[in-house]
Amino acid sequence: PGGGGQGFPPPPPGGGGQGFPPSPPGGGGQGFPPQGGAQPPSSPPPGFTPAPKLGSGGPSLYAVDPGAISGCLYRYTYIWPRNGRPYWFYPTFVGRRSVAGYRWTGSFWVYAGVDVNQIREFQCV
Repeated sequence: PGGGGQGFPPPPPGGGGQGFPPSPPGGGGQGFPPQGGAQPPSSPPPGFTPAPKLGSGGPSLYAVDPGAISGCLYRYTYIWPRNGRPYWFYPTFVGRRSVAGYRWTGSFWVYAGVDVNQIREFQCV
C-alpha cells in the first residue's frame, strides 16, 4: 500500500509504475513498449564494433553502476554481458539496479531490460 516499497518511487500520475519510466508527453503510441516510454532509434547502430577496454582504464570505459551508465542515455551503447554475446543497446531509462531501452537484434530494435549486475563492460558512442 502507498506505492514504492521495493525501492521504486510511487508511480507518477499518468504512467510509469513497476519501475518503468513514465509515458512521455504525447504518449508512446500503440502501447509499445507496454508501459510507454521513449521510441527506438530511427536507424541501426554504428557499423563498427568497439573494442573492449576492460582493465585499460581508458576514458570511454565506465564502471558498471546505474550512475555511470546513465551517461549513455539516448546514445548507442555497446554491452559486453557477463554471460552471452555482446550487443548494441540504446538505453532510455536507468533504475536503481537495471537499465531499460532497445536492444539491436541484427535487423531491428526490440524493447528490453538488463540488470546492471549482468553487464561486464559497456561503452557508449
